[in-house]
Amino acid sequence: MAPIPWGKFPTLAEHQLARRWLQFMANIGRASNTIDAYGRAVEDHLRFCAVEGTDPVLAGADTVAAWIGDMLDRPRQRSAKAPLHPETGLANATVQQRVVAVRSFYEYLVEDGLRERNPVRRGQSSRRGRPPRQGLVRRLEQAPWIPNEDVWQRILFACAEQSLRNRLMVTLAYDGALRREELVQLDVGDFEHAHRLIHLRAETTKFKRAREEPLGLTSSQLFLAYLNERRGMFGRIDGPRFRSASNRNYGKPLGPSTWSKTVEGTARRAGAARLSTHTFRHLRLTDLARADWTIDQIAQYAGHRDLATTMRYIHLSGRELAARLHRASASIQQDRENLPAALAAVR
Repeated sequence: MAPIPWGKFPTLAEHQLARRWLQFMANIGRASNTIDAYGRAVEDHLRFCAVEGTDPVLAGADTVAAWIGDMLDRPRQRSAKAPLHPETGLANATVQQRVVAVRSFYEYLVEDGLRERNPVRRGQSSRRGRPPRQGLVRRLEQAPWIPNEDVWQRILFACAEQSLRNRLMVTLAYDGALRREELVQLDVGDFEHAHRLIHLRAETTKFKRAREEPLGLTSSQLFLAYLNERRGMFGRIDGPRFRSASNRNYGKPLGPSTWSKTVEGTARRAGAARLSTHTFRHLRLTDLARADWTIDQIAQYAGHRDLATTMRYIHLSGRELAARLHRASASIQQDRENLPAALAAVR
């Protein structure tokens, strides 16, 4: 069976049915990050049910609604990225994620014959002329943040002062529009330097789809330099490309949290509080949209499963707005050219 860190979810671990459900999710191949998020979500829900004195197996829609209301009313912890926003309530994306996980838990109970209905209502799109049905929590679609030219230059200057390994990781994150997990799981055999390609294995990607990404000139140069440095530090070893140089974890593979802390440090030095590991991906895809790549090309490059996700970068690039403004300018110019004839006709 797939291992699960049960110590993170003590309430869930003691609940036989919830424990069976999470183990089932792990056994069918859900990613470790997904298992962690699902476990935290159902742990939170089970704790709420315990406070309310409700058996989760018997919980109805009113209990689920009360739990959602509780999440929306909780004091929000201040973060380094948003120290001036003391609003209450968990972030919309967090609430959405937890509702999805709890819905999956109750669906498991329905399939097991322990419940007749799932108390977590699912939203539905419009069909056959019927109006769409809203889910329990309205989804807020926020545009990804990308730095302007001034902020981007500050970020690059801050990156230039870092180690060779970190500089290479930044260029790869941008060149390949790589997600955090995809970047840190790059293997020695994933690089094809002769053709300046990165091979992303299916098991390391979000949707389990292999793809190839190009290496830019800067990435290629840094790659060779880091290859020599890595060989001098750790010898010729296969496996994960990026290794820790700290005394505590010397030679061990770099984890996602370490890369996140590295980017957080860069954000502080650059004065770019909103910089995250995903910013490099957002900026790369937006730049491709600005370069007039088609939506299908960008989706394939990014490894998107849904073109609606790719459309966010088309909008963010301003390409459609620029095209509309160009058409509007052409129409205005045409009107101006026709104006003298129209005035002559009036006379």
